[in-house]
Amino acid sequence: MSPHQGVSLLDGWFPLTLQILAAVVLVVAIGWRTRRWRLLWFPIAVVVAVAGAWAVHLYFDSEGLATDPAPWQLWVWVGLSVGALAVLVLGFTTARWWRRGVTLVAVLLTVLTTSVILNQWVGYYPSLSAAWGAITAGPLPDQVSASALPSLRSTTRTKGAVVPMTTTDSISHFAHRTEYVYLPPAWFRGATPPALPVVMMIAGEFNTPSDWIRTGDAISIADTYATKHGGEAPVLAFVDAGGSFNNDTECVNGPRGNVATHLTDEVRPAVISQFHTASSAAQWGIVGWSMGGTCSVDLTVMHPDLFSSYVDIAGDAAPVAGTAAQSVQRLFGGNASAAASFDPATVMTRHGPYVGVSARYEEADQKGMQRWHGNHAFHGGGKHPPGGQQGGAGAGLGGRGDGGTNDQSQAAATLCADNRKVDITCTIDTRPGRHSWQFAAGALQDTLPWISHQIGVAGS
Repeated sequence: MSPHQGVSLLDGWFPLTLQILAAVVLVVAIGWRTRRWRLLWFPIAVVVAVAGAWAVHLYFDSEGLATDPAPWQLWVWVGLSVGALAVLVLGFTTARWWRRGVTLVAVLLTVLTTSVILNQWVGYYPSLSAAWGAITAGPLPDQVSASALPSLRSTTRTKGAVVPMTTTDSISHFAHRTEYVYLPPAWFRGATPPALPVVMMIAGEFNTPSDWIRTGDAISIADTYATKHGGEAPVLAFVDAGGSFNNDTECVNGPRGNVATHLTDEVRPAVISQFHTASSAAQWGIVGWSMGGTCSVDLTVMHPDLFSSYVDIAGDAAPVAGTAAQSVQRLFGGNASAAASFDPATVMTRHGPYVGVSARYEEADQKGMQRWHGNHAFHGGGKHPPGGQQGGAGAGLGGRGDGGTNDQSQAAATLCADNRKVDITCTIDTRPGRHSWQFAAGALQDTLPWISHQIGVAGS
């Protein structure tokens, strides 16, 4: 089943029903109770709820966790979750046994509702089946084991295959999770695999290596492309840029892990050796979403001997983890020189003219879009709207920054101008959408033909 099929977590009946149920149960949990409860303990619970929502809001801002403003419904449900917990604690000793049980259920339901609202904002899990598959570590679409690959040689396939990849950390010492490779149908023809071009796929700040597969619909998009091109498509390498779900590394080398070294010196050679892909920089590209977009720029301009093309989907102008001062401290341990070595503008200026390097920026334009109503923009039974266009979707956690919904658009304009100064060809595409995984999937669908052509996929 496609991760975009089944009961939707982004719109439809389930999110609304859950909100109504949680609200009703919370009201029952609060109850009328005693006069002391109404005049003392319940007002205290309300104050705690408001303070809790405000504290979480401040944390989001201080950590630079989101570029686009969160929907107000998120803060309401954060407050209700904290309030439900306060009601449970403050009224536990005086409440009857059944009300204690109802209050505990209210806590669980409000927290679950908050999670669903958050998910609607970022578009992380499109359906219950996708969420269940990720939580239970269920198999990925078309997944096969590496040991099964020899038996699949010299076959004609209509779809590619996803294979877990073995990568070392002996150089970077970066503790990474299992990484994956998508092999298109063309890879299986003949007795030996052809040396196919490769695209490294990097996800956002909050990520797992399988996010592009489970949420970004990358396998379906790649299979569709391959079908239209006689089985030809790039090999896709789904890498780990975090090591854990909430480790914002920005793909640099620093206190949070030597991620740049892992990707360039460990992942890239592993893909080439294990799957016999192309090795030249001209046949390697990068597609990155949000934090991954920033990574795509950095890795390419720092290593034009390894990568020749990149697609930056709503990334920042440079590695960011809060304010400028916080970013230097958090990402580089306070080392300004190290920070400068990963600043794309600085790197391009120091390098001088590039040869054969190209860039494409995909940016979301929220003007004229519907306001957030708790219904996500993604519709159509797993089909992305043409050009990745979306209706009233929430914005996403993947991007970071201090303000405004146009941070990434400004970043793209600045980076493209810097590109042209050093002979990197660049294009900026702006389309309706918001900072969500659904926008990222639509952008991949639109740009896969472009980067396939840049890195020399047959028939592109």
